[in-house]
Amino acid sequence: MANINGTDLSRHGEIAAKVKVDSKFGTGGNATDDAAGTTLEWTPSSWTSKPIKQDVVYEDRAAVTEALAKLERLPPLVTPTEIVKLRNSLREVALGNAFLLQGGDCAELFEYCEEGAINSKIKLLLQMSLVLIYGAYKPVVRIARMAGQYAKPRSSPTEVHEGQEIPSFRGDILNGYAVESRTPDPARLVSAYFHSAATLNHIRASLASGIADLHSPLDWELGHVKDNEIKAQYTRIVDNITDSLRFMKTVGADRGRGLETVDLYTSHEGLLLEYEQSLTRRLRHPSSHPTTKASILSEGPQLNGRRHGGPATSDAEGWYNTSAHFLWIGDRTRQLTGAHVEFFRGLENPIGIKVGPTMTSLELVSLLDILNPSKEIGKVTLITRYGEHKIASLLPSHINAVRDSGHVVVWQCDPMHGNTKSTPSGVKTRAFSSIFSELSSALKIHREQNSFFGGVHLELTGEAVTECIGGSEGLTEGDLGVNYTTYCDPRLNEKQALELAFLVAGHYRDVKGG
Repeated sequence: MANINGTDLSRHGEIAAKVKVDSKFGTGGNATDDAAGTTLEWTPSSWTSKPIKQDVVYEDRAAVTEALAKLERLPPLVTPTEIVKLRNSLREVALGNAFLLQGGDCAELFEYCEEGAINSKIKLLLQMSLVLIYGAYKPVVRIARMAGQYAKPRSSPTEVHEGQEIPSFRGDILNGYAVESRTPDPARLVSAYFHSAATLNHIRASLASGIADLHSPLDWELGHVKDNEIKAQYTRIVDNITDSLRFMKTVGADRGRGLETVDLYTSHEGLLLEYEQSLTRRLRHPSSHPTTKASILSEGPQLNGRRHGGPATSDAEGWYNTSAHFLWIGDRTRQLTGAHVEFFRGLENPIGIKVGPTMTSLELVSLLDILNPSKEIGKVTLITRYGEHKIASLLPSHINAVRDSGHVVVWQCDPMHGNTKSTPSGVKTRAFSSIFSELSSALKIHREQNSFFGGVHLELTGEAVTECIGGSEGLTEGDLGVNYTTYCDPRLNEKQALELAFLVAGHYRDVKGG
């Protein structure tokens, strides 16, 4: 049984912790009314009283209990200090002072936990952020769909293979892609933790070792990008930055840590709630948390570096999901009275909501009221994914409804999920032109609505895959078989992802007249 700060966190025998709502910051532990009108106090397991979508049925519950108990004993993957730092950064995105870049694999596989695969995605996100900083003149907040994106929602729990009905592949955290590995295996829950830990460890080590050091930007290889025009654009950007750094070095202003490394946060869809609950811990707020700052100001003077007073109150602690810095609720699991919304409403982490074409304005505002009742700026990121032909009729009304509600959110465009199609032979793909079109529409609509376009959410890889058609490389449906490696949805390759970064950068340059 895990025990953090005296609180038993085991789902099996958990003591419900009563946590007050803090009006200044956070929603952790707040009480809401259920459908029957009774007040429910939030705990990490209160979601179990709600109906759930995308549930998993295991054959061996004893093995599940053993795996969850193991997870509860393991240390956090991320810290409250990192989580609150991201939260504060997303506030700046919501206010239009920064830009959010989020990307990575559709369904991360355990086999991607190796140096080459990790480094290629880190470098791609860093290259894209360099382009965006150059174009938007704004800091870029980087969040990777890495170190935990092992579960995927499916439209059906089963599929037919060679005339036989078998469980659908739902991500490495649950089952394997091979037909003989489709039965959900509880041991994969623990394996997901250790693969996440190893991936995170390599990310942190690479950043600490200078993979993002802007003193030598030309060391950032473009890998498989061979398009001369894109390479020339990127080189011009790097040359401009190099000139700026040379000037800073001349005047002695190049010694800041910000030139040598960057912050890269992790994220995944919070789909498998038993796993997420096991890694949700009641921990002390860091000094950067607004309630901590408010407490310091109100508690009076210090003596010998220590502040006098009684023991820490519940306001000094909160429920942090330590599996990732940022989690989102998918379009299939965002029911107002469902288990996933119930779980998410108690977390200190910044959270996202996928907003698809079936979301009504009333439903959207109701979700925001449940998940962020204190209306903290930037706590919630709305990840819109309508499709290129639907965005114009849906996004403006959603923007106006959110604005009228008093919520200030991060508006992020996911131009991928609403534009998936299948070829005549049944291969899933996405057209770069459709992705480009929805992203362009989002930029235009936010500008027309006097709203801040906060960022992009992309499924991408640093490898030279051939899964999305189009782009400057001119990939066609006939090219899909060259290097189609995804086990779920098609991803942008490195070249296509950089093209989108240039699109956004060009938009901001055009608006500023630069």
